[in-house]
Amino acid sequence: MTALDPVLLFFVLGLTAGLLRSEMRLPAAVYELISMLLLLTIGLKGGIELAKQPLGALALQTLAVMAMGALLPLIAFPVLRFAGHFKRADAASIAAHYGSVSVATYAVATSYFASRQIDFEAHMPFLLAVLEIPAIVVGILLARGLNGEMRIGKVAHEIFLGKGIVLLVGGLLIGWAAGAEGLVSVKPLFFDLFKGILALFLLEMGLITAAQFGSLRQHGLFLVLFGVGMPLFSSIIGMVLGCALGLSPGGTAMLAILAASASYIAVPAAMRISVPEANPTLSLAASLGVTFPFNVLVGIPIYHALTDHWFAFIGK
Repeated sequence: MTALDPVLLFFVLGLTAGLLRSEMRLPAAVYELISMLLLLTIGLKGGIELAKQPLGALALQTLAVMAMGALLPLIAFPVLRFAGHFKRADAASIAAHYGSVSVATYAVATSYFASRQIDFEAHMPFLLAVLEIPAIVVGILLARGLNGEMRIGKVAHEIFLGKGIVLLVGGLLIGWAAGAEGLVSVKPLFFDLFKGILALFLLEMGLITAAQFGSLRQHGLFLVLFGVGMPLFSSIIGMVLGCALGLSPGGTAMLAILAASASYIAVPAAMRISVPEANPTLSLAASLGVTFPFNVLVGIPIYHALTDHWFAFIGK
């Protein structure tokens, strides 16, 4: 992706407009619609490719990726608790955000890879979906421990039947069942317009990101350092795991990007139910105000370059 990629420029436009306190805003219904189209398109693309390979072969990768999703918040939690001096609930909530993933970051990464004709494993949307879950469970356990206060039913409902997971997994299943030929009739909406939909989504994300900057000024430098340092560290974990699993260079870079991203949709909703005493402003300021723009603007090329150097170093 070049510096003049229009998708990124839409994000910069939204960010600039938000910082200048422009009245520009996408209508809520439009933002809702383009979010749904984005998730469904990612799912459909993954489902088409998923149909071409045996599901059994994905079992090891799925378990390994879920283990990574559980490990990352366990690493982040003591950093936040003891170096950042956050309350236990806040540290657990922020840590959970950084073990989970950002679908928008993944969408930008697919655009970046497509512009450079870099192939990666087509079942990445499936791995993205399973990465949402472990960090939420670990985050709740870090905040609560194993006790009766954990509202398992409501949390499970939020995790598995939340809008994001339903659309993503639903798209995967539709793409898997229909295949490429079966989806020809809906191709103009879901595939041909993908970059335009992504650009509109990032325009709104720029506006939302700008709104988090006030919280960053309030809570100091630590969140900024954590919001940049944690994804850089997590990307290395993802890169090493992708290489160990035998993924292609593109797939390894994509797994590094997934590991480096931070949730701002599924995890906040789950934390609001199960850890209501955690301050959502802190986690959103870090994940949306720092990590998301960092990843979208400079992080993705960095993780890609790190992966290329790693593969060159190990001679693959």
